[in-house]
Amino acid sequence: MHDHRRIGRELDLFDTDPLIGAGLPYWLPEGAAVRHALEEYIRGEERRAGYRHVYSPVLGKRELYEISGHWAHYGDDMFPPMDLGGEQVVLRPSLCPHHAVIYRSRAHSYRELPLRIAELGGMYRSELSGVLGGLTRVRAIQLNDAHIFCTLDQVAEEARGALEMIRRAYEALGLSPARYRLSLPGPGGKYVAAPEMWRRSAVLLTEVMERSGLPFEAAEGEAAFYGPKIDVQVADGAGRESTLSTVQVDFHQPERFDLRYIGADGARHRPVMVHRSIVGSVERAVAHLIERHGGAFPAWLAPTQVAVLPVSEAELPDAADLAGRCAALGLRAEVAAPGRGSLGARVREARLVPYQAVIGAREAADGRVALRLRDGRRLDPLPAEDALARVAALVGAHRTALWE
Repeated sequence: MHDHRRIGRELDLFDTDPLIGAGLPYWLPEGAAVRHALEEYIRGEERRAGYRHVYSPVLGKRELYEISGHWAHYGDDMFPPMDLGGEQVVLRPSLCPHHAVIYRSRAHSYRELPLRIAELGGMYRSELSGVLGGLTRVRAIQLNDAHIFCTLDQVAEEARGALEMIRRAYEALGLSPARYRLSLPGPGGKYVAAPEMWRRSAVLLTEVMERSGLPFEAAEGEAAFYGPKIDVQVADGAGRESTLSTVQVDFHQPERFDLRYIGADGARHRPVMVHRSIVGSVERAVAHLIERHGGAFPAWLAPTQVAVLPVSEAELPDAADLAGRCAALGLRAEVAAPGRGSLGARVREARLVPYQAVIGAREAADGRVALRLRDGRRLDPLPAEDALARVAALVGAHRTALWE
């Protein structure tokens, strides 16, 4: 069983330090490369799906979270407020109140809807020390979040669209859901007291799941405080489940923030707010990717995508040139020079790198490269330009196959 904490440190992806604090990992260059690739992928997918990206502050006045309901229903998981200029400000536990305010800042017509707002933004949760671990439970979270403001009759289509984005992302990441869960309220007072709102939301999400043809299980007590949600569950090697992706329907916050749009009849109407996260938090997503792949990430995510291995010192200039050509194509390449050991030792050291480009005297002389793939295949020498173009095309398409 792969442990992302052990592998993450062995591969120099991330680490922690008591001086920074528990639940606050920092990313090393190799891990930052994985994170950047994941973030750029999801931003690109969102742009193609019609989302518009925003930035919002990680702080907000306490009043903001009193209006949203977080203060009353989620306060135990929030950091204490800070006094600032006669006001109290809070590290945000969620991005949705900020996006509701962004929507409210401008007038909207029904012609603009659905309006899809996305952000890869920081949020903070006061997790207890006993539950913190690696990247899966942290106190500073970078969330792939989005909120869709739409009419009631657009909700089902937007939720189905989010599920399709999740399916495509999992395919590109080489992941499989353990199960789909319809998370409903349970006994207790942590939920907004609005029975009709809960009924409408649950009916909508149940219909979405049934029409999507996806098997799902209902689970009481797992809903957000403001509404039910579809949770995409993933499992680690020991079978422990966690939620990675979500789709939620929210009638509560549009009411609390008095969100409006002008309908075709000229009257003011209330939008519905669909929350969705395709890959959840970057931290948890990378933790699961490490455990799923054991550090052998899909080529488009790998910290180093091409290891260039000159056979001898004489081929070093050609190796450096090849690495430069990789960089020009957007590929992450590293030269493993002969001083780092024999060719066999360097090949073993680069065992998790998707592509190993071996350059001997013959390859240097005729501008060819012999690629070794991480899965053990050795390809016939190809013109360097052709080989790199093919690798760049596979990486750019976010394919899990190493060679096609």
